[in-house]
Formats: sequence, structure tokens, C-alpha cells
Amino acid sequence: MTAAPSESPLSQLPSSQPQLTRHVTSGGTRIYTVSVNAFPHLSANVFLIVMGDPAAPSYTALLDTGSHDPGSTQGLARGLEAVREQYAEAWSWDTLSLVVISHVHPDHLAGLPFVQTLTDAPTAAHALDVATIQNPEAARDAAMLRTEALLAWAGIGGAGADISGIGEDYATRFRNRARNLMLPRAARIDTALHGGELLDGQFEVIHTPGHAGGQVCLRLHDTLLCADHLLPHNSPPLMPERAHVGGGLANYLVSLSRIEALEGVTLAMGGHGGPMPDWRGRIRQLRERYQDKLQAVLDAADQPVTVHDLTLRLYPDISRVQALLLLDQTGALAEYLAATGQLREQETDRQASLFQRV
Repeated sequence: MTAAPSESPLSQLPSSQPQLTRHVTSGGTRIYTVSVNAFPHLSANVFLIVMGDPAAPSYTALLDTGSHDPGSTQGLARGLEAVREQYAEAWSWDTLSLVVISHVHPDHLAGLPFVQTLTDAPTAAHALDVATIQNPEAARDAAMLRTEALLAWAGIGGAGADISGIGEDYATRFRNRARNLMLPRAARIDTALHGGELLDGQFEVIHTPGHAGGQVCLRLHDTLLCADHLLPHNSPPLMPERAHVGGGLANYLVSLSRIEALEGVTLAMGGHGGPMPDWRGRIRQLRERYQDKLQAVLDAADQPVTVHDLTLRLYPDISRVQALLLLDQTGALAEYLAATGQLREQETDRQASLFQRV
């Protein structure tokens, strides 16, 4: 898929001018995409949904909030103000009907405390994500415990666990990642979602675990707001399910089938990048890509090997920037292949698992 012609990398835009685009659904609802600088070199999409007369909207909702980085929160405020100025939409924070969080990753969630200082609108998120949003410190502590178990399982743990020969301790980097809060302080959730409901009588809620356990997509008329489940240019990062409840490749593939079964959807809009008119074609590409990745893991596991060493075999020139995501991905692939009987998993006395092609 190629990006929409109007799209350009947000890093090339001044922070005072977040990218703003408009889409009208088959039911006449306007969806405004504000692309904010969530983090350096990473933009994320926030969606404002407006129904009714632009001069007096009958319903408005915000999907996602960007990060807590000042460039993101300022960009969000400016972008939403531009909806009023450029499109004469008389929405306001005072009359906002709803805020929805698609999933609890910082680039989509961490701006929520900022948003809740501006509006009393009720906030909805999946039931699996409520505890993280309302008690981020406890969620961080649980993530740190899961990380220790993951490091042992993958054969990464121990001081100086260097996988690329450049003097980096990747076990320390995993631990540091786990220490990060998903949002800077607790926020309020008013509605716990489960999937299958019609939220506010407007949005069909579709639970799509895999990239994140509590991730939800929203269908509105002929348009699917698909968060990070479906992206135009990248495979969403996956972690093993043992590290992230609801994560993993098995959950992701089931979720792909769940949205693929939707009828009447003509456009998908993800949490990053531009719109996807050929979203079914994108799903086919992702399935093919994962088949290739799974075959590469099988080919590399011709003798007993840990996730750590399997990653090195697959990516001998692995870089510091790529390392954690590729270790996550290799763990998710090996976990899936073991669960489907294509790899044999054997635990060692170090608690690390060894994988070998059956």
C-alpha cells in the first residue's frame, strides 16, 4: 500500500502544524485525522468523529489521545482547533460526547490525562486495559515480573547479555522498557468494553488482540478505525503471549480473520500512516509475510536453539535500534510454532527453552 497523496512524514512538519485530513463515511459522519508527534520520529493518528450539523454537532467522539510528550499534546490541541477553523465544525471540549482508547500503548494512550483536564466526557477502553489506565504503577510492576520470566525463557537474561557484539546489555534494555509507565498518571475509565457491543449506539466494537491484548477496532458505517491492528506499511510489533496477556501471533491471526469477515467496509484507517482503501489486500500481504517469517524460523531451528540465538541466526547484522523488537518477534514466532506442533520446545535447567524443528 502507498500512503494517501496528501500524507507526508510528520517529522517534516513544524510541531505547530500537525497534519489534518478529513474523511466522510457513507452515513455522512466526518472523521478528522490529526497526526501528532507522539515521540521523536514517530507520528500517531488521533481521530475526531463528528455527526450532525457542523454548526451544532449532535455527537462528537475522540479516538486515542497521542502521547504525553509536550509536542504531542500541543499538536493535538492545535490540530483539533484547526478542525473548527478550517472546516467550521462547532465541536468543543465542553460538549465532547466520548473518548475511546484503542489500546494501552503510550503513543495512543498517554495523552489521556491531558485530555481529561479539558473535558468531562466519559472515557471507554477494553476491560483488559482498565487496570493499566487506572493504576499504571501496578501495571508496571506486573510487567517487570513478566519481563524477568521472559528473559529467562528466551535465554537473554544475565549481566552483559550482548547479542550483537556492540557492547550492549539487552537484558538491561528489556528491564528498562518494562519500567516505563504506559501513561504518566492514573486516568478515569467510565466504560469497560468487551467487543461485540454497539458503543453509544454508533460504533461497532471489535476486540482485536495480538499487538495488544485489549486492542479494539471501531466500525462506523463503511469505515473501520483499526488502531495498530492493521497498518499500511508495517507489521504491528508482536510480543510472545507469555510476556503480554492477549499478545502473540495466534491471537493476531485470529483477530485478522475477525475483521476480514466484516462486510460493507470500504476503507480502513490505522493508528499510524494513511488510509487503506485496499485493506483486504493489506491483510493478504500480512498473512504472506508471516508465512515467510515462520518458514525462516523453521529453517533456522535445525538444531536446539534459544530465542536469543535464533534471533542471531535470523538477523546476523542486527542493530541496536532493531534488537528488542526483533527479539520480541522471534519469541512470538517460536511460541506460535511450538503451540502448533511445528517446533519442539524443551526447557533447560536454566529455565531457557530450546526450540528445534520437528
